[in-house]
Amino acid sequence: MKKYFSIGEAAKAANMTSETLRHYDRIGLVKASKKDKWTNYRYYTSQDIVRLNTVRILQVMDLSLKEINEVLEYDDLQKVVDFLSQAEKQADKKIADLQYSKSRIQLAKKNYENKIQEKQSFEGSLIKEFPSRVIMFSDTLEVPAVDVFWNYLSHFYESIDPSLRDQFYFKDLAGIYTENGLSRLFALCIRYIEIDGIKTLPAGKYLCVNCNEENREAILKKMIEEARRKYKVDPKFSVEIVLISGILQWNYQLQVYLYE
Repeated sequence: MKKYFSIGEAAKAANMTSETLRHYDRIGLVKASKKDKWTNYRYYTSQDIVRLNTVRILQVMDLSLKEINEVLEYDDLQKVVDFLSQAEKQADKKIADLQYSKSRIQLAKKNYENKIQEKQSFEGSLIKEFPSRVIMFSDTLEVPAVDVFWNYLSHFYESIDPSLRDQFYFKDLAGIYTENGLSRLFALCIRYIEIDGIKTLPAGKYLCVNCNEENREAILKKMIEEARRKYKVDPKFSVEIVLISGILQWNYQLQVYLYE
């Protein structure tokens, strides 16, 4: 004997609301297998619940209810299999995109947490010591850009000859290198080989200040003046490390090399 489930039980099994099931019944997307003619109560079978779950999954793939209904009404089972195979590929891509987005969100979150912990005004400067760092210049970008920054590392990998890409690995950190008035976006290398566009930043002490896009030029000018006046150094270059401050938003840590 076929087992029937009440609309509440079916809704719970499909992770939907009872009103959603009533709507699907009214539009013919998933009709209840049984309806009491006296009470109008709807009852669903296990196969109905399978269909409801299929609808919910296909909705996640951004299909309209009309498109979902067309798929469910295919007579050719091979068409159904082919469609679901394509949907599976789209789901894999969506998962990969979400995982990457999550990693970027975690970076932004970490930056906010660091700000809370440090609670430094950064209106004044401080000196930090860095080891030597190897960077790779972008061949086209001078500063960060919204349209590439969310996945900017791919920009650097794609600029490398495909036969050499496996020999490179970048830290998830970007910056701007400026020397003689010319600026270039760079990525920090963890693994690399010597090719055009590779440069080593010297180890030593750097004068550092945090800033935003609006005031970075003015602050950098003050830093260079301070390096000359206070430390008797005429900086040959400056580094502006990009600090993730939000979704597609960033600030900078300006770094001016002083001495070893």
